[in-house]
Amino acid sequence: MKLARDEVPLGTFEEQVMLAVLRTASDAYGMTVRREIEDVTGREIAVGAVYATLDRLEAKELVASKRSTIDGVSRRLFSITAAGGRALAETRSMRERLWQGIDLRRLLGAAG
Repeated sequence: MKLARDEVPLGTFEEQVMLAVLRTASDAYGMTVRREIEDVTGREIAVGAVYATLDRLEAKELVASKRSTIDGVSRRLFSITAAGGRALAETRSMRERLWQGIDLRRLLGAAG
């Protein structure tokens, strides 16, 4: 199945950012998204990379943002759009199709 040009699967970091937005739900601003990715992946992430990715995803209409005041601080909160949900679903499906039939045991030296 060939995808339309505007249905290109998400990159790995885009996918991680969008999943972190979903996981942090009502509190999804740049720093909480960054912390969620770091907590789950164990990797340090530059907050600038998170914001640049969120901006790019918003330009693609895969996420939306709105200003909200949290603890007296104005923050830009992000949410996944319907198009973003479809992009996540297609990216997950594509990854699962790619993994079908792959057996890493030989490559990793494990006994069959």
